[in-house]
Amino acid sequence: MQRWLSIVLGIGVLALCVALAFFATPKQKSIAPAPSSTADESSSAATTGASVDGGSIDLGAVTLGDQATDHTNGTGPGYRMLDGTAVPQLSEHAPRSVEFGVILVTYAGAESAPKNARPKPDALELAKKLATDAKTDFKGAVQRGDNGSADNLGTMQRGVLEPAPEYALFSLPAGGVSDVIDTPRGFWIVRRIE
Repeated sequence: MQRWLSIVLGIGVLALCVALAFFATPKQKSIAPAPSSTADESSSAATTGASVDGGSIDLGAVTLGDQATDHTNGTGPGYRMLDGTAVPQLSEHAPRSVEFGVILVTYAGAESAPKNARPKPDALELAKKLATDAKTDFKGAVQRGDNGSADNLGTMQRGVLEPAPEYALFSLPAGGVSDVIDTPRGFWIVRRIE
């Protein structure tokens, strides 16, 4: 009887430790899938060398600093082009997945931005300069980007990103580098590897 009680208590303590570790660990937010026209696209998952979580969660309306993002209604950074225009439709010939790299420039109010992040106008100025440099030296521009920038993040499936970064990434030719894209995580400059 005492042995069984010890086993049950041991399992309970182990379960409690696992639960505490799970809930106490800071979580990386999953990227809510972009609205898509087919069920196949919306069930796509990201598989990247950076271990991006391919699942999705409905973040609903999130207010970060002075920036509001409503992932349920498709407003906020990532849902319009940088100039404020609507995101064009991807061509039916766009690839289903691409290998890519990204330069990240965070700003105050962006998801996971550090407390000392630069103001959005300063970040945009830096991102535009890095985008110009990235057209000729992507690796060098990556080194001047913020933490999270990488020359090769692995493979991204369609239907994972918000419409603006997805359009920019999946409409690029192999080897192409985008202009600045505003995303919930900050400004991105992406390069399609293949």
